[in-house]
Amino acid sequence: MLAFLILVTVALASAHHSHEDFEGNKVFRVSIEDENHMNLMHELASTNQIDFWKPDSVTQIKLHSTVDFHVKAEDAVTVEDFLEKNKLYYEVLISNLRSAMEAQFDSHGRATGHSYTKYNNWETIEAWTQQIAAENPGLISRSVIGTTFEGRSMYLLKVGKAKSNKPAIFIDCGFHAREWISPAFCQWFVKEAVRTYGQDTEMTELLDKLDFYVLPVFNIDGYIYTWTSSRMWRKTRSTQAGSSCRGVDPNRNFKAGWCENGASTSPCSDTYCGPTAESEKETKALTDFIRKNLSSIKAYLTIHSYSQMLLYPYSYSYKLPTNNAELNALAKAAVNKLASLYGTKYTYGPGASTIYLAAGGSDDWAYDQGIKYSFTFELRDTGRYGFLLPESQIRATCEETLLAVKHIASYVLGHLY
Repeated sequence: MLAFLILVTVALASAHHSHEDFEGNKVFRVSIEDENHMNLMHELASTNQIDFWKPDSVTQIKLHSTVDFHVKAEDAVTVEDFLEKNKLYYEVLISNLRSAMEAQFDSHGRATGHSYTKYNNWETIEAWTQQIAAENPGLISRSVIGTTFEGRSMYLLKVGKAKSNKPAIFIDCGFHAREWISPAFCQWFVKEAVRTYGQDTEMTELLDKLDFYVLPVFNIDGYIYTWTSSRMWRKTRSTQAGSSCRGVDPNRNFKAGWCENGASTSPCSDTYCGPTAESEKETKALTDFIRKNLSSIKAYLTIHSYSQMLLYPYSYSYKLPTNNAELNALAKAAVNKLASLYGTKYTYGPGASTIYLAAGGSDDWAYDQGIKYSFTFELRDTGRYGFLLPESQIRATCEETLLAVKHIASYVLGHLY
């Protein structure tokens, strides 16, 4: 019996290991206080293979901020020596990435099948989309808005009481493959809509009067790759002519100041903007759907991680949206609602000044299409676990985020245009 248990445990453990082994890899946080620090980080990035966690690339580093980045075990000593030698203030956020990866799966019992308090792989999420729609025909319908580069169906759930000509709110999750908490929120949102309809007054009114278009995983190919091959993958999985590097950063691939700044023209970069705007099949599926339904879509919410921020346009430049004051007040109220549950503190503001310049994002694109209420959520945490948020935090993260989303939705319902 014991031997059998050991086998099962080993099998389960190996199922979560991506083929890339992160044993001994480290995540550092470095404080950037002057120009010299910026230059040193550029030097470090040019001589070592660095996976930037926050900001997304070396070009987005700002003064008086911190930089979180991941280095391979074999480079850790070199990097640490460099930081010490140049008197850069740093801390080690994660001393062994593999241990942190294992610690993600801390919700007791790996139940087989779908769970709202666990990270589900794509196969499980896909089956869930079918089942939740089949079980709730009066509230949910499933459609396919396109296919990914690798040929997978992109499922969209339309959530709301069936009625014609309703205004709608679009919510997507899973743009960046490694941000696993994001798809978890989309699943949670749909569950709560179904569970509380007819009980919770606010949710009932929202679903009676609005439709929510929920795209549970936008970057399906990338998400699968983080489960099967490399947990820290970010981009899509498309092939690039003349390069052995794969993938485009989907949140740099939209026609909104496309590739102007905070994006890279190198196919090997994690912030590669793509050969052209909307080069990715996934991007095109999303933009086609939104353009087709533009008259009804009143808000656009895109869910990312990490850093606990609620951002609104613009990110491609420092210009402010015409309804800046309104968006700022709405963001402030939404983060206050979010904090009311567990005290989780979010910062908020326009993307460029609040986090960094980043061109080609879906939120800026949606706003420029005329969708006045366009927000990017950066969910938990602020870097302790980063992209490897433990499953034990899924429930709380989703509960508090739902409060903010419901607040925004109610506001939009009261301010239709």
